[in-house]
Amino acid sequence: MGVRVSHLRLFRLRWWLPVACLLVAAHAAAWSESARPAKRLYVEPFTTKTGAEELRDDLTGELRKQGAFSLVRDEANADFILGGGGEIWIKGYRSFSPRSHMKMPSNGTPIYGGYLSVELKNRQGVTVWSYLATPGAASGDISKEISRRLAKHLAGALGESEITTPSPSARPPILLNAAGATFPYPVYEKWFTNFQTEDRGAAITYNAIGSEAGIRRLLAGNIDFGASDSPQAIHELAPGEENKYLFFPSVVGAVVPIVNLPGIPESIAFTPEALAGIFLGKIRKWNDPIIARANRGVNLPGLDIVVVHREDGSGTSYAWTDYLSKVSPEWKAQAGASLSPKWPAGRAAAGNDGVAKLVKELGGSIGYVEFIYALQNHLSYGRIRNQNDEFVEASLESIAAAVDHSSGGSDDLKESIVNAPGEGSYPVASFTWIVVPVHIADDTKRAAIAAFLKWMLGPGQREAAALGYSALPEGMVDREEDAIARIH
Repeated sequence: MGVRVSHLRLFRLRWWLPVACLLVAAHAAAWSESARPAKRLYVEPFTTKTGAEELRDDLTGELRKQGAFSLVRDEANADFILGGGGEIWIKGYRSFSPRSHMKMPSNGTPIYGGYLSVELKNRQGVTVWSYLATPGAASGDISKEISRRLAKHLAGALGESEITTPSPSARPPILLNAAGATFPYPVYEKWFTNFQTEDRGAAITYNAIGSEAGIRRLLAGNIDFGASDSPQAIHELAPGEENKYLFFPSVVGAVVPIVNLPGIPESIAFTPEALAGIFLGKIRKWNDPIIARANRGVNLPGLDIVVVHREDGSGTSYAWTDYLSKVSPEWKAQAGASLSPKWPAGRAAAGNDGVAKLVKELGGSIGYVEFIYALQNHLSYGRIRNQNDEFVEASLESIAAAVDHSSGGSDDLKESIVNAPGEGSYPVASFTWIVVPVHIADDTKRAAIAAFLKWMLGPGQREAAALGYSALPEGMVDREEDAIARIH
C-alpha cells in the first residue's frame, strides 16, 4: 500500500510541476508587463485658433485616466510627441423650440463645426499614427468630447512604437514630375515633402490640375506619373491604352455635398432622390417637399437652389456622378458617370478649391468637394442616406465602414466602393489612384517611383488620417506591393 501511495504521489508531482512552472512563468510575464514603464508622451500646445489650452488640458486629463502613457513636460524626455491643430467653431444654435432658430446660447444648444487634426511621432520624427476628429452631433462640452475620443483612439496606436526612420537611399538624386487630381492633393502635398525628407534620393513636384488634365499629360509623356480619382480615366481618355498603365490606390476619401444656407446651422439630410433631383435641375427650391421630408424640424427657406459643379475634367466629379448613377436611373440615362459629365444644371468652377470658394460666396448654393476642403473652408456639409437607411455624415469612421462593407476588392485594384452597403457606411467614399506607366525606360526614375509607392503603402498610410483620408485595407496593400514588381 505504501508503495502504491508513493507512486501516486510521484505521479501527482510529475503532473503538478509543469503546471506550476507555467503558472509561475505567466505570473512573471504579467508582473514584467505591469512593471514595464509606460511610454513617455509629450503633448504639444495645439495650434487651434480658439480653446487650444483648454483642449490640451482636457486631453492630458483623459490620457492620465488611461495610464497608457507617462506624460512628460518637455519634448527632450519623450518617446512620442503628439501635436496638431485645426479649429472648432459654433455654427449656430439648435432652439429648444422646433419652430424657430435662436441665436443666443441661452436659448438653445450649440451646433459645432470644425476639426482637430493630430499626429503622433516617435523620437525619429516619423509619424506612427494620425487622426482627424470632427464635432459630429456633439452638443455638450466639445473640448471634453473630442478629448475623450482622441484618447481612446490614441491608446490603440502603441503597437506602432518600433517604427524607425528608413535608411537613406543609395540612388542618384532624381526629380519626378507628377500631375492630376485635386481630391487627394492635401495628402499628396504632405507625402511628397515627407518622402523627400526620409528618402533624399528623390524629389517630387505635383501639379494639382484635375484628373483629366493630369492623365492627358501622362498620356503625352510629359510627366512621370499621374493621379486620378477615376479608375476609368485611361479608358475614357485613351481607349485601348489601359494595359500600358497600372493603377495604385493611394488612400480612401469622401466627397461631401457642401451647402450655403444662411441662418440654417443644422447639417442638412439628403436622400439619394433629393441629390439626383437637385443636380438634374428638377428640385429648385430648398423647401421642396422631397428635401423637407428628410429634415423635419428644420425651417428650410424658400431660396432658389444654385448648383455648383466642376468645370474641369475631374475625378471628384467622377466619384460624385458614379454615386448618382448608382442611385438614380434617370441620372444614369441622362448624364452618367464621367470625368466631364454633361451637367443638366448649375454653375461651373475649377478644382475642389474653386467649388468650395463659389459655394461660400453664393447663398442658397450646393456643390461637392473632397471632405477636407469642406472643413478647411468652414463649409457645412450634408448627411446622405445610405443603403442601411441611415443619414450618415462623412468622418474617418464612416469612410472606413464603407471600405469594410464593400465587395472585398478586385484583382485589378480598380474597385468602386461608392454606395457601399452596411451600417455606418458613408455613401460617397472612393479610392483615389496613382497612375504609373508599366514600362519606364529610365532605370533611376523607375527605382524612385517604386520606392515612393512602397513608402506610400507603409509610412504614408499612417499620415493620411490627419487630413481626413482613410488608410487602405491590408489586403489591398498586399496586392499593390505585388503589382509594383510589374513596373519594368
